[in-house]
Amino acid sequence: QVQLVESGGGLVQAGGSLTLSCAASGRPLSSYTVTWFRQAPGKGREFVARSNRSGTTNYADSVKGRFTISRDNAKNTVYLQMNRLKPEDTAVYVCAAAEAGSSAHWGQGTQVTVSS
Repeated sequence: QVQLVESGGGLVQAGGSLTLSCAASGRPLSSYTVTWFRQAPGKGREFVARSNRSGTTNYADSVKGRFTISRDNAKNTVYLQMNRLKPEDTAVYVCAAAEAGSSAHWGQGTQVTVSS
C-alpha cells in the first residue's frame, strides 16, 4: 500500500555528514513505524534507527549520538541525519515502514560510502 524510495546516499569523508530521505507515496507515513536498516558487504542486515508512531525514537548503540531520525509529515518523508560519519558506517541503507501488526514495506536502498 505504501511505496518507499530512499535517496541522499553518496561518498563522504570520515567526519562528514549526510542526510538520507525515505519518501513515501500511496499512504501517509503517520500511520507507520519507520525503521532504517543497513547492510555492509559480507554482513547481515543491521538495525540503525526507528521512528515510532508515538513520536519516540530508537537507535543502535553504534550510531547513538551521531544519527537522528525525524519525520516531515507535510512531505510524507522520514529522514536519517548522519553526522561524524565513520568508515564502518559504509553500507546500503534501507528504510522500512510497517503498520501495527503488519509486515513491513521496504525501499530499494541507497549506498553510503565513508572514506578515510
